[in-house]
Amino acid sequence: MRKFSGARLLVATHNRGKLEEIIDLLQPFGIEVVSAAAMGLPEPAETETSFVGNARIKAHAAARATGLPALSDDSGITVDVLEGAPGVYTADWAETPTGRDFMLAMTRTWAAISARNASAPYSAQFRCTLVLAWPDGHDEVFEGVMPGQVVWPPRGEHGHGYDPVFVPDGFALTCAELDRETKNKISHRGQAFQQLVTGCFT
Repeated sequence: MRKFSGARLLVATHNRGKLEEIIDLLQPFGIEVVSAAAMGLPEPAETETSFVGNARIKAHAAARATGLPALSDDSGITVDVLEGAPGVYTADWAETPTGRDFMLAMTRTWAAISARNASAPYSAQFRCTLVLAWPDGHDEVFEGVMPGQVVWPPRGEHGHGYDPVFVPDGFALTCAELDRETKNKISHRGQAFQQLVTGCFT
């Protein structure tokens, strides 16, 4: 496995919430983190049907464009009663003509669950795939999964995306009610990051 040896890492995201989580997780390593948005990079079309495929598109596009190692994250929620939907299309379910609206996406997801006439709990998983890519085309892949259930109505003011309707296994609070430190320890992204740190940063 290739080790990260630079002082500057590009994070291939335009999502502020994701960027803040990643900065928190990388803070102990003293690495300068710069975002794709700050570099003025466009968001590439995510044309794959898997988390790893879309993460690779974003990481390699950013690494080629800047000459920096680039870290990308593709993540989403899979709901068992919806046969794994929205999955890789999680962000698409939030798209509106004026940007992403995750309250709309959560409402749409709950409506789809309700239409199945299934009984609670509505088991689901937050999934994260991280790809660290270098300008020469090499990459390393890390995956994390946080099991839990979808609840309604939304609760909590922290986090982003589907956090207000997702209760992790072993907890009574939604991800949006948990403090950031607790969430980072148990989250799908936190799990993938631990693998990344072990593999590439230590």
